[in-house]
Amino acid sequence: MKAFYAEEQKRHDPKAFLSSGAAQPNPEKPERVEILLAGALSAGCTIERPGNHGLGPVSAVHTPEYLDFLEHIYTRWQRIEGASAEVIPNIHPIARNGSYPASAVGQAGYHMADTACPISGETWQSALWSAWSAVEAAEAVISGAPAAYALCRPPGHHAFADVAGGFCFINNSAVAAQVLRRTASRVAILDVDLHHGNGTQGIFYARPDVLTVSLHADPVRFYPFFWGHADERGEGPGLGYNFNLPLPRKSADAAFLEALEVAFQRIRAFSPDALVVALGLDAFEGDPFGGLSVTTPGFSRIGEAIAKLGLPAVIVQEGGYLCDELGDNLTAFLTGFGGKTR
Repeated sequence: MKAFYAEEQKRHDPKAFLSSGAAQPNPEKPERVEILLAGALSAGCTIERPGNHGLGPVSAVHTPEYLDFLEHIYTRWQRIEGASAEVIPNIHPIARNGSYPASAVGQAGYHMADTACPISGETWQSALWSAWSAVEAAEAVISGAPAAYALCRPPGHHAFADVAGGFCFINNSAVAAQVLRRTASRVAILDVDLHHGNGTQGIFYARPDVLTVSLHADPVRFYPFFWGHADERGEGPGLGYNFNLPLPRKSADAAFLEALEVAFQRIRAFSPDALVVALGLDAFEGDPFGGLSVTTPGFSRIGEAIAKLGLPAVIVQEGGYLCDELGDNLTAFLTGFGGKTR
């Protein structure tokens, strides 16, 4: 299997985020990349550098207003006397259907959902190369590869069309799905991250051409809290094209695989031409976030089960944080999926 990654993705290096009101070291560290690269190589992947695809594939799922913000906000922020070294919002609108602020502080609050996605001078380029890795993987599948892996870092599934959040800036899974739509009339996105893919859901919530399915820890007491509940089914033309499967905290392999079979029923009913797998490895029992209890062999079984759908697939890296087994978990998934033979 081909895997795509660019060194520029390591340059984004966030220092902290707030968790339960306390400043903590940001777990979305550049060191994740080396571990994931080793895991992909162990699964038999060949690593290739993506090309520069410009803003076209990104602007297909994100607003120009938001992309302009991401590109220029760090420079603008540095002109503020006494501002933090990274862009971190301190005010948010309670509604987003009113006027658009002119100030950098106001726009940061408008375009950043939380404090987990600080923006530095390297963030914009790192996020672009991350998205271009997803583009390249999607184009490989369009060209006939049965599957391709995009080592996307920073991740993307919490990014809405015009809002960053949860370590995410550009929604790489959504970008990949939109690229696949060039040749696929219907695309399904299956998100198996610990956290609900709220940004991905939001981007496609009113669309019937992309089915969004997410398995995740129940958000009633877990991030992202406000999205990911079972009654969120889509709206307008997209009603019935969003499917959430929240799982009780600490659910392990058996419960996850059981829910996955329910997800497959919905995907088969949609009859997509291609699949995007938003691969979060943070459902692991030893992940620092500790929400679910999937084992390393469990990831192999998850990969094997998804592969049996028989769909051309783009595997997009989402979460999965520093722990001894992170690389092993990626190897297990890709090998289960068919990483050494597909």
